[in-house]
Amino acid sequence: MTDTTHMTDAGGTDESRISEARARGVAKMNEVYGWKLPADVPGDFFAVTADHLFADIWTRPGLSVRDRRLLLIGAITAQGQNDVAKIQINAALHNEELTEQQFEEAAIFLCHYVGWPLATGLNNALIAVKADRRKAARAKEKAAADSAKTDTD
Repeated sequence: MTDTTHMTDAGGTDESRISEARARGVAKMNEVYGWKLPADVPGDFFAVTADHLFADIWTRPGLSVRDRRLLLIGAITAQGQNDVAKIQINAALHNEELTEQQFEEAAIFLCHYVGWPLATGLNNALIAVKADRRKAARAKEKAAADSAKTDTD
């Protein structure tokens, strides 16, 4: 009898399937978050995240990244996951999927479905992300101005 425990339906090994899944997953993660994450991050948690969640779930047809992000924002708001909300808000703003005003509207909307304290957490996460982004923009502008001044001296 042939051992098929390490064969995929297409006849490839699990290792080649995982490599293809890893490439798809990391590419989608980088798209979703605006990162430049390498594919060789060690660990089982990363493997499941990249090889399944992002390679198989985030790439399914029927919903855009923006649609999935809105669903995720609702879910993490309902759970009070404000640190995760900051990551999602920053990525959505970076990718121009949503505006700051749309996030404010989402927080107001979610107040009525998940409760005021939880949606206030989303609004507070938005306030923190906006402040961080403005601070980073000011620092970048200052560095550019300092560089230009040094070049002219």
